[in-house]
Amino acid sequence: MAALYVLMGGVTFLVYGSDKRRARLGRRRVPERTLHLLELCFGWFGAFVAQRVVRHKTQKMPFQMVFWGIGLLHVLLVGLLAWGMQVS
Repeated sequence: MAALYVLMGGVTFLVYGSDKRRARLGRRRVPERTLHLLELCFGWFGAFVAQRVVRHKTQKMPFQMVFWGIGLLHVLLVGLLAWGMQVS
């Protein structure tokens, strides 16, 4: 599971960086839905790091609300998995 978080975090980080570059150049952007899907598919931490490093998608409040909701889902998932491992 940790390898999946690392892999997808890296992919998500790169997609965020690409979208930021596209925004600066006035090119076609990565849809927000795609960014959120990557976050949901184990890429949330990579998105979190990308937002801080490349300063992308940090001011748009509707986007941030979905972003933090997905982050909460990941915290709950990891917590449930950790709790399940202790119970077994």
